Amino acid sequence: MYSGEGEYVEFKEPVWCTGPVETWLSKVMTESQRTINSNVAEGVVTYEEKARDLWLFDHAAQVALAGNQIWWTTEVKIAFGRLEEGYENALKDYNKKQAQQLITLINLLIGDLNKGDRQKICTVCTIDVHNRDVVAKLIAMKAENAQEFAWLSQIKHRWDEKQNTSFVDICDAVFRYSNEYLGNTARLVITRLLIGVTSL
Repeated sequence: MYSGEGEYVEFKEPVWCTGPVETWLSKVMTESQRTINSNVAEGVVTYEEKARDLWLFDHAAQVALAGNQIWWTTEVKIAFGRLEEGYENALKDYNKKQAQQLITLINLLIGDLNKGDRQKICTVCTIDVHNRDVVAKLIAMKAENAQEFAWLSQIKHRWDEKQNTSFVDICDAVFRYSNEYLGNTARLVITRLLIGVTSL
């Protein structure tokens, strides 16, 4: 499938566009979602195999963004686990890692990138700034565990191995990630207003 921006994501299985349009269009949509889900699964598994700035180039924008968000949630939970075990600087250390990751992305952005890669890196950078700010807020308020409302109220992506798909959690609400192909477009900047609206 091609996005309006020219990004190409190959279907896992071909779909033939023959017969009644409502039949084959439904098959196209199903295969599109199946492909994105499969690619996100692969992205989540391969995230730790190489430096993140290299990993981002291995995946379509949506897969890179979803995988990045899943790993952010995972790494914050790991930091909270370390905090509960008595390592007082766990969140601070993770926040330093986030700052370094942002510097790496900024260096990529000032370098030579094609239009698609620049858009993808810029979008990841935008989301990473928000994520860094969330962790900084948790540090400032001296959050002690993952049950703090400041953490629970965040939009958190996670991969569910049993169901082989991703979910988005906020407070006690759980949504299955729909895997609808979005292409390589800009995303909304996450603000308090946006979080407030999506929390309603």
